[in-house]
Amino acid sequence: MESIIKLPDGVKARVDDHVVMVEGPKGSTSKKLKSNFARVEVKGDEVIIKSLKDNRRGKALMNTFKAHVNNLIKGVQQGYEARLRICYAHFPVSVKVQGSDILIENFAGEKVPRKTKAMPGCKVEVKGSEVIVNGINKEAVGQTAANIELTTRIKNKDRRVFQDGIWLIKKPGKEGL
Repeated sequence: MESIIKLPDGVKARVDDHVVMVEGPKGSTSKKLKSNFARVEVKGDEVIIKSLKDNRRGKALMNTFKAHVNNLIKGVQQGYEARLRICYAHFPVSVKVQGSDILIENFAGEKVPRKTKAMPGCKVEVKGSEVIVNGINKEAVGQTAANIELTTRIKNKDRRVFQDGIWLIKKPGKEGL
């Protein structure tokens, strides 16, 4: 079994030692896709994903690799964006970006700011009560958004009452949640 993905204009792909590298108008990104059940090849302007075993697991891995390659292609063409909303009841929270560090100040009245890092290749900006994460790698954008959300997690309190935090309102690659 095999699946063929036609590369759009302006997008180039190559495979070196199981690492799929895709270049496009927004930049270049790569992902290691290694398995005993599926393989990725590039011939001309086509990416060919082959299942090495003719069974259920081989077909599943072939489709997984196909989804990863499609995400790489979409990332270098359009990019990905995640949006988070800053919510607070009493203490006004401020978010600052310093290089790859994200500082969350005055969360629940805390004196020491909470700190997290943006994944490489992600750009974080704050506009009013929204935090916007942009990048060409879907996994890096999603992980950066998750890191920001987890940094403001309140433990040992009822989530229905204490709703302060920074919450994901738009996942990367989706139109809203």
